[in-house]
Amino acid sequence: MRRLFLILLLAAAVSATLLAADVSGKWNFTVNLDFGNGTPVFTFQQKGESLTGTYSGALSQADVKGTVKGNRIEFEFTGEYNGQQFAVRFTGTIQSDGTMKGEADYGGMASGTWTAKRAK
Repeated sequence: MRRLFLILLLAAAVSATLLAADVSGKWNFTVNLDFGNGTPVFTFQQKGESLTGTYSGALSQADVKGTVKGNRIEFEFTGEYNGQQFAVRFTGTIQSDGTMKGEADYGGMASGTWTAKRAK
């Protein structure tokens, strides 16, 4: 019985890895923050659970690093405003329709929600 449980547990872990979404490509975001809205563009490259890419938006351009685990996505980049650098962190979920949504924190100075659709 213990062996069967271990086999089922291993199968579930492999299935979760195989079902993990691949978010590689260009994404159009809508970000709603305390002080206003923005429409940045992210370009992601995903290898397994590792996520890298670029951000392009009101804070200029920046390199992005993060993870994708199942339908959970987390990534961050360093933003700069008036010479002050701060960490910008996005957390969220990949939806069954292929879109994404979640929350954003701009170094404790602002926070809000975001949605994203793959660019065509």
